[in-house]
Amino acid sequence: MYAIIVTGGKQYKVQEGDVIYIEKLEVEAEAEVKFTNVLAVADGDNFTVGSPMVEGAVVTGKVIKNGKGKKIRVVKFKAKKNYRRTQGHRQPYTKVQIEKISK
Repeated sequence: MYAIIVTGGKQYKVQEGDVIYIEKLEVEAEAEVKFTNVLAVADGDNFTVGSPMVEGAVVTGKVIKNGKGKKIRVVKFKAKKNYRRTQGHRQPYTKVQIEKISK
């Protein structure tokens, strides 16, 4: 059984037991989170697609931790003008383990 959920402006295909990294949620670690924006649910040969969301479908997960990703460097440069700027960025994320898919 798997489901396709929407969170943080992105779509994820999840199964029970999966660990996913999503855009940061304002939820503490070890808390339960419910995703109600479910686009599709597949259970064996039964495949349900919502229009746009599947009615009554909920994906439940447990927040493992909140953190920051690896640092990326953003470099701005203009030739012949002696203009150079370097900036770092670490994107915050939430690590979630999928517990249950119900429809």
